[in-house]
Amino acid sequence: MIDPRTLREDPDAVRASQRARGEDAAVVDKLLALDAERRSAIASADTLRAEQKQLGKQIGKAAGDEREALLATGKDLAARVKAAETEQSRASAEFDELHRRLPNLVHPAVPAGGEDDYVVLKHVGTPREFVFTPRDHLELGERLGAIDTERGAKVSGARFYFLTGIGAQLQMALLNMAAAQAVENGFQLMIPPVLVRPEIMAGTGFLGAHSAEIYRLPEDDLYLVGTSEVPLAGYHADEILDLGRGSRRYAGWSTCFRREAGSYGKDTRGIIRVHQFDKIEMFVFCRPEDAEAEHDRLLAWEEQMLAKIEVPYRVIDTAAGDLGTSAARKYDCEAWVPTQQAYRELTSTSNCTTFQARRLGVRYRDENGRPQAAATLNGTLATTRWIVAILENHQQEDGSVRVPEAMRPFLGGREVLAPAGE
Repeated sequence: MIDPRTLREDPDAVRASQRARGEDAAVVDKLLALDAERRSAIASADTLRAEQKQLGKQIGKAAGDEREALLATGKDLAARVKAAETEQSRASAEFDELHRRLPNLVHPAVPAGGEDDYVVLKHVGTPREFVFTPRDHLELGERLGAIDTERGAKVSGARFYFLTGIGAQLQMALLNMAAAQAVENGFQLMIPPVLVRPEIMAGTGFLGAHSAEIYRLPEDDLYLVGTSEVPLAGYHADEILDLGRGSRRYAGWSTCFRREAGSYGKDTRGIIRVHQFDKIEMFVFCRPEDAEAEHDRLLAWEEQMLAKIEVPYRVIDTAAGDLGTSAARKYDCEAWVPTQQAYRELTSTSNCTTFQARRLGVRYRDENGRPQAAATLNGTLATTRWIVAILENHQQEDGSVRVPEAMRPFLGGREVLAPAGE
C-alpha cells in the first residue's frame, strides 16, 4: 500500500502515477472521499465512547430516580456507540479494500508509456557475427541431450520440459555460480517454501492484475509461487527488524510456477516461456532512504552474473505502464538471442519502496525508536531461461557449445559441451 499521508497531502502525485501507469486517476478522489468518511466515523465513535465512559462514572455516583434516568440515557448512548462502530467498520473496510488495489507510486524518473516505451540505458558487448547458420537453443539442447520438451509435454502438458544429462548439470552449475556470488556479496542463502498463504501472496501485490498468472490449490487455500520474492517478502511479516547495521539481504533458490495466462501462441518452442523453472532471487529489506542506492547495487550484481556467462546484453528502464503493481521502478537486463535477432529478458530488479512492507507489516525503528515501514527490493540473479542465451551465443558449427570460463569450475572443468554420443 502507498502511505495514506501521501494520498492526503499530495493527491496530485498519486493521480499522476495512476495516469502514467494507464490506470484510472479518478480512484484517488474516491479514496480521498472514503478516507474522509472513515476518519469522520472514527472521530464520531471516539466521541461517543468518551461520552459513554463519562456517563458510566456518573451512574456509579447516582442513586434513585437520577440513576434510573442516567441508565436510560446510557442505553440510548450504547445503541448510538454500536451504530457508530458499525459505520466505522464499514468505512474502514471500504477504504482498506480500495487502498489495497491502488498500485505503488511510480518513480518520477520512470519513462512514460507501455510495454514498448522502455528506455535503453546501455548496451554491453556486441552480438556475434556467425560464419554459419546458428541453431536455436532447442535444437542445440536436443543434440546435446540436454532438453526434452516432447516427454515434458507427454508427462505434464504444454510448456513443460525435462532438463536431461548435461542440461541438468548446466542448470545446477548456473545456479551454484549465482549462489556463490550471492554469498560472496553478503546475501544469506535461503531455500524457501514454494507454497504460500493467501495473505502473503496478496501482501506482495501479486493477487491484483497478475492473479491469473498464479497457480492456486483451493482445497488447501495455498498458492504456488512464481518467484521466491513472495516467501522472502513474507519471511519477516509482522516483525520489527533491526536495520541499524545495514540492509537485510537474502538470496532465495526455488522452483517457480507460472500459468502464463494470456500468452498462448507466444514462445511455445523451447524453454523461454514455461510453466516451471528454477531461479535464484535476491531480496532486500532496507530503510526507505537507502532503497535507490540498493536498487543500483542489485542491478550491478545482476550485471556481474551476466558478465560471467559472456553474452551481449542491454539494460532497460521499464516504462510506467509495464511495471508490476508493487514496483516503483524496474530495470531489466536483456540478453541477445541470435536466432531471434532480439534481446530477451534474463533479469529484472524492482524497487518496491514501502509498498509491500506496509501490506505485510514489516517495520524497523527510526532514530527516535519509532516503528516505520521498511522498503523492499528484488532482483533475479539466475534462472533456467539463461540456458537459452548460453547455448545460442556460445554454439559452434559442429553443434557443440563452449562453456563460459567462469562456469567451468561449476561443471567439473569442462570447456565444451559436445552433442550426445560424441
